[in-house]
Amino acid sequence: MVNSIHDKGYKQCALSVMDNISDPRIAFDEQGICSYYYQYQQAEQQQVLKGEEGRQRLAAIVEKIKASGQGKPYDCITGVSGGVDSTYLALQAKKLGLRPLIVHFDNGWNSELSVMNIENIITRLDFDLHTMVVDWNEFKDIQLAYLKASVVDIEAITDHAIIGTLYKLAVQHGIKYILSGTNIVTEFVLPSYWIWSKTDHVNIKAIHKTFGTVPLKTFPFFSNRLKHYYVRTKGIETISLLNYMPYEKATVKEVITNELGWRDYGGKHYESIFTRFYQGYILPTKFLIDKRKAHLSTLIFSGQITKEEALEELKNPIYDPEQFRTDYEFVLKKFKLTEPEFQGIMAQPRKEHNEYAHEKNNIWDNYPILKPFRGLWRKMKA
Repeated sequence: MVNSIHDKGYKQCALSVMDNISDPRIAFDEQGICSYYYQYQQAEQQQVLKGEEGRQRLAAIVEKIKASGQGKPYDCITGVSGGVDSTYLALQAKKLGLRPLIVHFDNGWNSELSVMNIENIITRLDFDLHTMVVDWNEFKDIQLAYLKASVVDIEAITDHAIIGTLYKLAVQHGIKYILSGTNIVTEFVLPSYWIWSKTDHVNIKAIHKTFGTVPLKTFPFFSNRLKHYYVRTKGIETISLLNYMPYEKATVKEVITNELGWRDYGGKHYESIFTRFYQGYILPTKFLIDKRKAHLSTLIFSGQITKEEALEELKNPIYDPEQFRTDYEFVLKKFKLTEPEFQGIMAQPRKEHNEYAHEKNNIWDNYPILKPFRGLWRKMKA
């Protein structure tokens, strides 16, 4: 149905605002509909439960979580950034009678507004908060290494640390369930061209070894092998709770504003100063990626906005000019980079993550020292 190679020249999806500028690997069918539309339809059908089916499934999940937490301070754990999804998830957890441990990962880039939003969540919902404060010198050095490596997914570092922290705390507190704010109807579209595996500790170490200067003594490294241990041995399960309830972005913003005093950041994940700078300047300038196209296209696919509304939104500047000038100066100062140094980094061509060492799909590639024993292992398994 979908051709693997699109025609040369500019092409935009007939239904959404995804195009071959932000994603050169995008594919279209004979009607000009991109593959993301069909992928979204399949994901929504398989993972999003609506109406009575959703309510019953949600009730069963909540009952299971509560039962697992009997006699314990917490029955689940969830990360909170102060953004829309994590804020609404915390609110729904409270309304459902759950007792989550709230975790916030402070990587040194919190905006004042995000701090206020998180304080409101904790105070108004009366939840316990665990804040993981990363060593700034280490974290800065990893971020600078990623910038110098010219790879696209700089945010993988933060995501990696958050995932590792949640699993570690879950084990420490005897918690079996991690609540995730990820959801299909507002977040599904995310091209592989824009991201890298969030659990690839090998890639992080390789990039840092090449460009870093500070020893990494405290950064919470995490791996697929460790994740398998947590899931299979410790029985920890991650649940995307928002897929089992109505989730309309505009309505959700009104709810958390009215009930939690939440204030909007003006962009998805803009609660972080670096994320705002990364998505508003680094991605579109260096990589020609406008993440708004994916966010808006998901909302189109889920029927929350029209393509015409999305096109109007894209006419707005991706970055408020005054905010950009403030952030630009702040980011360079925080990184201790001169403007020529930073612009030199920005001028370097894109490199793929897999041009550096990375985690493979099998143990023999990840641990070359074991390769001589591969034949013996196969005989034992036969």
